[in-house]
This record gives sequence, C-alpha cells and structure tokens, in this order.
Amino acid sequence: MIQFGHKEFFWAFLLLLVFVLLYGLYRRWRKRAVKSLGDPELVGKMMLHRSGFKAGYRFVMLLLALFFLIAGIIDPKVGSRLETVKRKGIDLMVALDVSNSMLAEDIRPNRLDRAKMAVSNLIDKLNGDRVGLIVFAGRAYKQLPLTADYGAAKLFLSTVDTKIVPSQGTAIGAAIQMAIKSFDNPKHNRAIVIITDGENHQDDAVAAAKTAASKGIKVFTIGMGLPDGSPIPIYDGSGNKSFLKDRSGKVVITKLNEAMLREIAVAGNGAYARANNANVGLENILNKINKIQKKELETKQFTDYEHRFQFFLAWAILFLILEVVTKDRKSKWTDKLDFFGK
Repeated sequence: MIQFGHKEFFWAFLLLLVFVLLYGLYRRWRKRAVKSLGDPELVGKMMLHRSGFKAGYRFVMLLLALFFLIAGIIDPKVGSRLETVKRKGIDLMVALDVSNSMLAEDIRPNRLDRAKMAVSNLIDKLNGDRVGLIVFAGRAYKQLPLTADYGAAKLFLSTVDTKIVPSQGTAIGAAIQMAIKSFDNPKHNRAIVIITDGENHQDDAVAAAKTAASKGIKVFTIGMGLPDGSPIPIYDGSGNKSFLKDRSGKVVITKLNEAMLREIAVAGNGAYARANNANVGLENILNKINKIQKKELETKQFTDYEHRFQFFLAWAILFLILEVVTKDRKSKWTDKLDFFGK
C-alpha cells in the first residue's frame, strides 16, 4: 500500500513540460541566431570546442534531478505492517444508476454528477463503516468491494460515468441482488442505498428488496430527477447539444418514477428521499442509516508506513552532480581523436 505525504505537489510535475517547452524554444532561437551570423557549417567550425551533445545531456540531467526532487517532496510512503483493526460500524453498499437517463439536467449539473457528489459527501461522513460501490444500467457490476479505505472509494467513484456499463437499461433488481451477494459477513448490520431515477424496465426490484429485507438488509432509495421530467442531452465532439429521440423522432422525456422507489424502500424496510436542486435528500437517509446499530467489524489495514523520500532525493543529488561536472565545451583529449584527419 502506498500513500503520499504531500499530494498537493503533484501539480509540480507540470514544470517538467514547461522546461522542455522552454528548452525547445531556446534551441530554436539559438539555431536561428547561428544562422544569422552566416553559414551554419562555417560558424560551427569557428565554435570548434562547443559540444551540442553535452548541452542536451546537461539539460536531461537537470530534468531528471527536478523529477526526483518533486517525487521526494511528494514523499511516497510504503505500508510496512498490516494489522487487523477493530472498529464499530455497518456494511453499506451504494448502487448507482449510470444509465443514459441519468444525464438529464433537471438536477444540476445533471443527475449523475449530482449523485456522485452526494455519494462523495456520504463517504466523508462515514466513521468506522465499510462501504462498497455497484454501478448498474442494463446490467449491474461491482465497482468496489466493501472497504474501510474511504480514499480508494472516492477514487473509484470519480471514474464512474454512463459509458462504464455497455448495456443500457435500468436493472434495479439486479443491482440489489448483487449488493446482497457482496456482503461477506451476515453477522454485520447491512444496508443498501440505491440512487436512481427509478425507471426500472427489466426486473422485479420490489421482490429483490423483499429478499434483502428477509436477510436483515435494509434498502434505502434516493430518487434523482424531478416529476416533470427532462430530455436526455447528447453532446457531439464540438460541444453542440441535441436531445435523445425515439424511433418516431420524438424527444425522449425521462421522468422520476417516485412510486417505484417508494415501493422498493417499503419492501426493503428502509426509507425513500427525493433529490432536488436544493439538496439530494441524503441527510435524511444518512440519519436513518446512523440509527442502525453498529457492530464491531474487523478489517485489515496498514498501520505503519515507511518514508521513501530519501531515495528520490539521493537520485536528484546524483543527477545534479552529473550536470555540474559536465561542461558545454569539448574536452581537449576528444580533439585528438581525429581518425579521419590528415
């Protein structure tokens, strides 16, 4: 397991690109300057002791030194001891709808982006719980198994979009069934949060919620969208906007199916909340989740990390030394190696 002591300095790697660009501009300017003095070949003979190779070599050494210096400042740390840690919490699986209807913009900026922000806020407020992530459209896929690593959970969440599931649709029942199978310990208190617009076209989600409830798993639902509905935007490569149409050429309007989501929540002994442009309704759901009795969970995690910045700084110093001891001028002994002279 790797951690970074100062992630905020990752942007400094962009300096490498800036220096490469500036060096390229300098080489171009120098070439033009030499050309303005006269015939480049003749000018080159006049600058007999200057080595173009060594100048490039010194720049590469400086670039490598800067790379390792930045890496050292970021301070990579490697986990050195894995221990079993006990904490109190529940197991929570979040099932996120990624069908095309979640691109509708009745909830700003759109349903999916707002849902991802809500899940991210939910993860920030967890304490001792394990969380997992399922994405679903026409089929359901486990994006992240149960984990107490909230940083990893947010990283996986950031990669979610509507293209992550190849088949379109809204299989809420399949997502619930997969969430049930994802819980690895029936002794833990468990809950499922489904975030969707509720347009279930493929399976019996209510029956799946009843199955979850029979196993002691509560099912909560959050409705993303407004009852009046909204068209589904499509953007081309130039950013031009159009709307999804059906086979008859009419614009498809996707509406929140509140009745379905309420029914699923009732069947799963959970609760339902509707999102709007003011809030996502997650506070209400989170309060109910927090009322679930938390049991002692055992998770394995790294409890000790060893710093590795010193190795990167050593390489940085080495490349700086190589740059300093290298001169732009050719060495005198290389002038004597004229195998093709008179």
